Amino acid sequence: MNVNKRALIITDGTEAIQSIAQTISGVLDGFTVKMCTAEKFAGTDLLAVDLFFIGCEKSCPSSFAYLEDLLSHINLASRKCGVFSTKEKTLKYLRGIVKDSEADLTDPLSAPKGEVKKSVLKKWIKGILK
Repeated sequence: MNVNKRALIITDGTEAIQSIAQTISGVLDGFTVKMCTAEKFAGTDLLAVDLFFIGCEKSCPSSFAYLEDLLSHINLASRKCGVFSTKEKTLKYLRGIVKDSEADLTDPLSAPKGEVKKSVLKKWIKGILK
């Protein structure tokens, strides 16, 4: 029986971050991927996934208020997580909001110009799935 795994990508909706999210979605073989902006995100979306990604350009976007609150009150220890951004400072923020959820968080993905090679993404995702 081949059970399809599910992944969720939550973004701030900015052009660069959406572009990275699309590329992540494209390299996730064997996963059904749902992408949404933080504004359209529902907490129950996280419960149904094996893997989730969070990306934004700037730290503390107002659209992330609900996500921040939810991650501080939910235990996601059985789920793997990857965070990505175009700015190093924002990666620290993203790691911080995921910490309390106890999700299995790996090294963040930095894409300074909003672009990342598929080969780099595949290697990063392989590291997450270990």
